[in-house]
Amino acid sequence: MFETIQLAKGVQLHVRPTTQFKTVNFSVKWRTALTNEAAAVRTVLTNVLQHSNAKFKTTAAFRSYLDDLYGTVLYFDTSKRGNEHTVLLNIETVNDQYLNNANVLQEVLSIVHTAVMEPNVDENGQFVETIVSREREMVVQRIQSIFDDKTRYAQTQLTKNMRPNHPASISANGSLEAVKAVTVESLMAEYTRMLAQDRVDIYVVGDVNVEEIAEQMKQALPLQDREVSSITVPQADVQPFEYVREQQDMKQGKLHIGYSTPVKFGDSDFATMQVFNGIFGGYPHAKLFMNVREKESLAYYASSSYSGHYGLLFVLAGIEAANEKKAYTLIQQQLEAMQQGEISDLELAQTKAMLTNQLKEALDSARGQIEIYDQYKDLPESFNIDTWSARWTQVTKEDVQRIAQQVTLEAVYFLSGKDNA
Repeated sequence: MFETIQLAKGVQLHVRPTTQFKTVNFSVKWRTALTNEAAAVRTVLTNVLQHSNAKFKTTAAFRSYLDDLYGTVLYFDTSKRGNEHTVLLNIETVNDQYLNNANVLQEVLSIVHTAVMEPNVDENGQFVETIVSREREMVVQRIQSIFDDKTRYAQTQLTKNMRPNHPASISANGSLEAVKAVTVESLMAEYTRMLAQDRVDIYVVGDVNVEEIAEQMKQALPLQDREVSSITVPQADVQPFEYVREQQDMKQGKLHIGYSTPVKFGDSDFATMQVFNGIFGGYPHAKLFMNVREKESLAYYASSSYSGHYGLLFVLAGIEAANEKKAYTLIQQQLEAMQQGEISDLELAQTKAMLTNQLKEALDSARGQIEIYDQYKDLPESFNIDTWSARWTQVTKEDVQRIAQQVTLEAVYFLSGKDNA
């Protein structure tokens, strides 16, 4: 799917030449070990790089220049996966072949160089204090906004209860305390370290020449050799079962349930775990949706999600506080039914079809191709739709039942209004 070229030790370029899109998409990913401190300083760094550099001192000037490049999109962001924290630079620009007498691609690569390699610094070689202060406050507000999103807040609290001081409960933005502690000095130190030491993956999707784009990327991002090692998720300290209740000024209750499973991304049972999650609560035809929401009308929504890198399974349900016990009991009954092998042919077939269709839909976009390949590329065999579709097809009811029997309840968190106390 992608051709891989090593630009330097620890720096890989992945190119997919294709006429599928009229744009050229780039994604640069700098990766390091995930900690609260690293996540915090790197998130502030992405904000600073996003809005100011040596050539364009203000956000308005930078945005105006990108607009003139036929609406080129360029943005920094952060994410996490497993025990990795990633700084992202994503770019989408028009393909020169669809323009008359234009060389937009070269200008875009030039601005990529500026945005990454030529930051806006003061006479002391540090990031500008006023800009850092402003962007640090923006990240603080972003973290604090989670409190207003009660679903995200409840999920954050559940994960912290299940896996305290573990990558599973560390935000890609870092903690509030760690963000507030970021200084211009710590920001410059991390920026310098990131460019010199992070493992880097660069993706390009579009109608491009592989050899030419490789040379152009070397010029745009002249990154040197670095020593990199694999980053593994540490062993989790499983906490005693807790059923936590909290009240706030709100109406709809949030019932979040956490389970663990020995199956993780890349394991031989990973495909079976995906099918299990789809039947349990991953899709509109799933047991949670059909029985908890539709049949019994106990939830505004009810679904499950599987976090493969941590081996964790979550159920999220929006309910009336008065229905807490009924909803919780019914959710548990859906799992018990699967553990007893109560899985219909239709549930199995629909889930396999949904998994395949979901994968195909994701691959309809350049960004989707990048993200899926980036996730699956480290597995022993090369990724393609047919391989994964075949894996799902081979999953039997007995396989799903066996996986269901390995799912263990770990924690429950229920957030409701104070009037329901």
